[in-house]
Amino acid sequence: MINRLHIRVKAKSGRQEIEDFGDYHYLVYVKSPAENNEANIEMLKLLGKHLGISSTKLKIVSGAGNKDKVVEIE
Repeated sequence: MINRLHIRVKAKSGRQEIEDFGDYHYLVYVKSPAENNEANIEMLKLLGKHLGISSTKLKIVSGAGNKDKVVEIE
């Protein structure tokens, strides 16, 4: 099982949507701003729902302060 996902986040987009590009690469649109970790939290919740797992099983291992992130499934 692959446990690392490559994510690009578009904060303050006005919509909540996930585009799956295959090979574990995703583009995630979130409504929250990239301030106070709000966009990261919303991204993890959306991604968890999309994957059918709890968002608590997802962890940002790289890029927490950037739009490009690596997320690990625990």
